[in-house]
Amino acid sequence: MLNKTGLKKHIDCRFANLGAPDRIFAIPSIHGYLQKLHGLHESIYAQFQPGDRIVYLGNYTGYGPHSRETIDAILNFRRYLLAIPGVKPSDIVFLRGTQEEMWQKLMQLQFAPNPSLIMDWMLDRGLAQTLESYGMCLYEAQRIAPEGVIRISRWTQKLRSTIHENAGHDIFGAQLKRAAYTDCAYTQTNTCSPLLFVNAGVDFTKPLEEQGDCLWWGSAQFSSVKLSYSPYRRVFRGYDPKSGGLHETLLTATLDNDRNLAGDLIYAQIGGNGDILDICHS
Repeated sequence: MLNKTGLKKHIDCRFANLGAPDRIFAIPSIHGYLQKLHGLHESIYAQFQPGDRIVYLGNYTGYGPHSRETIDAILNFRRYLLAIPGVKPSDIVFLRGTQEEMWQKLMQLQFAPNPSLIMDWMLDRGLAQTLESYGMCLYEAQRIAPEGVIRISRWTQKLRSTIHENAGHDIFGAQLKRAAYTDCAYTQTNTCSPLLFVNAGVDFTKPLEEQGDCLWWGSAQFSSVKLSYSPYRRVFRGYDPKSGGLHETLLTATLDNDRNLAGDLIYAQIGGNGDILDICHS
């Protein structure tokens, strides 16, 4: 199915259509650093207007000490924005990141071929801090992993109950999008140039509907690609698995916060045509 611009219309709920925004505030990985997030939100709130969009590019939790509280802060900020006359729920989009993908794998741990190995791998990559922020015992998580399907299933059910006790957290996790895109914005040469927003990368050889784990684990050629990812003028990502920091080309832009976050959180103001108007620090 094609829309009026000739682009293939994404009819499933995995992707968010941002329409034709005036500006896009793109927020890269937060990783549970709550205090820095407060400053970022205050900066955006002072500038946000109807017609703008906000895209959180995933990785809300992990590494930092306040993963649970970070989700609360994001949900509260969404409520503040929706109180602005003219702002709609669809103006605020949340993408699934690497941390959120690991969380989904954790909930299915009983079906994994080697639960102990997978558990240890995820704990070393930010999941330990997330579990601790929800009051879960890391020793119990490691102990339960090799004990079979029934024991693991009971533990994951306990984890689901813990998440449910935090208002809105389970709904938040269930509604994350795989990617977000804009409608056509016509350039001075009258060419259609929509934009694409992802967490960690994209497979430039596959259409958006067929993207798999590359969305969360990145692609080696992301910052060096020579041909655009048709039909998109530019692809923005919010996480570099190699922690390469900010990097911008004509075709791609990496808006990466270091996972150890020695400095400030950043966000980007992006024009509807894909130009980065400003990189802001909280």
